[in-house]
Amino acid sequence: MKINNKAYINYFDSISCAGNNSEELFESICLKKNTISINSTYVKERSVAIGEIRRNKDLNDILKERCDKLLDITRLNDFSNTLLIIGSSVGGMNETEKLFFKNKNYKEINPKKHPVDSIAHFLKQNYKFYDDVSFSTACTSSANALGYAKEVISKGIYENVLVIGIDSLSHTTVCGFSALSVLSSKTCTPFDKNREGMNVAEGFGILLLQNKKENNSIELCGVGYSSDSHHMTQPHPEGLGAKKAMENALEDANLNRNDISYINAHGTGTTANDFSELNAIKSLFLENKPKVSSTKSITGHTLGAAGAIEAIISCMVLIKQTIPSNKDLKEIEIDDINYSFETTSSKVDYVLSNSFAFGGNNTSLVFGLVK
Repeated sequence: MKINNKAYINYFDSISCAGNNSEELFESICLKKNTISINSTYVKERSVAIGEIRRNKDLNDILKERCDKLLDITRLNDFSNTLLIIGSSVGGMNETEKLFFKNKNYKEINPKKHPVDSIAHFLKQNYKFYDDVSFSTACTSSANALGYAKEVISKGIYENVLVIGIDSLSHTTVCGFSALSVLSSKTCTPFDKNREGMNVAEGFGILLLQNKKENNSIELCGVGYSSDSHHMTQPHPEGLGAKKAMENALEDANLNRNDISYINAHGTGTTANDFSELNAIKSLFLENKPKVSSTKSITGHTLGAAGAIEAIISCMVLIKQTIPSNKDLKEIEIDDINYSFETTSSKVDYVLSNSFAFGGNNTSLVFGLVK
């Protein structure tokens, strides 16, 4: 018997510099709030703009509180019949840094704190999951986690899958991007001709996917992957890999390009990424062009968490029937793109969300209202 279950998102939650939950997140995006802060502690002798959460506890501890809330609100009594999938770029790197700066002795650092599966290890100390998987594919980590969730649900392997995309700020990541000369000293301006660079940020997105729909379900309709291997850190300038990922996502969703109302672009604010993605969108969507915006000028680039957080933004677009705009986009570089300049109420049936990473690792996701 062929099993082809659909994957429904029945619960989601988030935290980022843009808000303490998903409603606050979407409100900040729609109102184009100033959420990015200037920080001089991460990069020596230079101030950079970052998306930092105001918090007095570890992000993992906040995550546990939100998992408790999930169990209280949903029909799940526990996670014993749930697959846990973590998407993270840096894992427990910030925890290791704290220990190192405190002890100044690497021999006293607990090696279990650092690996990408350290977050799953932390959660398994508090809950019993059926099994767990961790993805670390840089900025596509949680987008790939969502893709895997759809796959195992559609094949009838799992009925419940909890996807968590999470990354905390660390000196290693901020300084790493600084070494690549892609950080901005101000709030990033994706797609603007005079853009300066990206804003590293932190946060998490939680999504519960199941094989049964509920009243307010959003369907993860399609997933598309590609790997163009053009360069270790830069995408192909014509966006060949990005275009292929979007095409594959549409094919998986059994949709054509005219069905898409809005594209939540990867749009980091770097010169190479934005140029590549816009060329891909322009090449693929020749007619009936969907609205396009990047939300990273509000959330910052949360790295491995970006796919999950922007999946939640896509869900909110569908629920609210509202398309967000690009913040501070003043002078476009590439024409024939239907840029969203103002937040507008609009009929939206399907949203395409892009996540692209180093090494030409590309993932596109299609979300839709349940018919």
